[in-house]
Amino acid sequence: MTVDQITYLVFGIVLVVALVFDLGLLSKKGQTVSIKQALLQTFFWVGLALAFFVFVWIEKGQRLALEYLSAYLMEWSLSIDNIFVFILIFSAFSVKEKNYGRVLLIGILMAIVFRVIFITVGVALVERFHWILYLFGAFLMYTGYKMFTASDEEEFNPQDSKVYLFMKKFLPLAPHDGNGQFMVRENGRPLYTTLFVVVIMLAAIDLVFALDSIPAVMGISRDRLVIYTSNIFAVLGLRSLFFLLRGAVTKFDYLQQGIAVVLVFIGVKMLAEHWINQWVDKQVQVFISLGVIMVCISGSVFYSIFVNRKGVPPDINDKSIS
Repeated sequence: MTVDQITYLVFGIVLVVALVFDLGLLSKKGQTVSIKQALLQTFFWVGLALAFFVFVWIEKGQRLALEYLSAYLMEWSLSIDNIFVFILIFSAFSVKEKNYGRVLLIGILMAIVFRVIFITVGVALVERFHWILYLFGAFLMYTGYKMFTASDEEEFNPQDSKVYLFMKKFLPLAPHDGNGQFMVRENGRPLYTTLFVVVIMLAAIDLVFALDSIPAVMGISRDRLVIYTSNIFAVLGLRSLFFLLRGAVTKFDYLQQGIAVVLVFIGVKMLAEHWINQWVDKQVQVFISLGVIMVCISGSVFYSIFVNRKGVPPDINDKSIS
């Protein structure tokens, strides 16, 4: 077997074992998840991702391992934005806490399938039409600018989203959760419950986020292994991160700006790649990218924690999710 085949095999085995372990802990029907359990589960997924980083370093070398770590940190920080939207979706459809784990699990597994398809198509297009990378770079710069300048008033309303309106138009929907079921029969007619709607919306919203995150990862590395594994590890850790951060995620007021700076940086890097490669060694580029990501994300989180926004009452965010 080749090194690539061994690496993919190890990744697949680790993934299956981890999912079995995760299923046994968090997806029992009607079970609520405590902060302690969410913290342990978050440590588990992050530890697994970092263990894979060590494995990649041993099998594939330092540069690829650091590219993987940079990509994973990028995806992990972007996933915090996902969590805020997930909170809005659960609130809008009045999902009971005992159903959170199961709904998140199914939605995230669907999101992984969609991401794998999206990544495969994206990589194939870039390999055939290299100039698409410049479009990705310009798109990331535009997205970063919009994210940096976005105001608090631009709040996402799940019930006004195109995904929900599409389902409402073409599917028979029940105005309740069917006591934890995804589909019920009423008067001999099958109806899809609010839990089914939420699962589809979680997967669809994650795919929208992938429009930013996958080009960003491709700006860090062109290696398929890095792109696939960093995305999948970050998405699989979303559920435990949701339970851990759902009460605190809205406190990270400046995280969005930190992510925006990283997206602009990667966009510029993609647009100027030809000239950068002439002046800066690839290994040095990887260290610079990793450093920028870590400084921007950690800096924006700490700044959010220790500095209150001027003129914003401390409890304003709490009201948005109550």
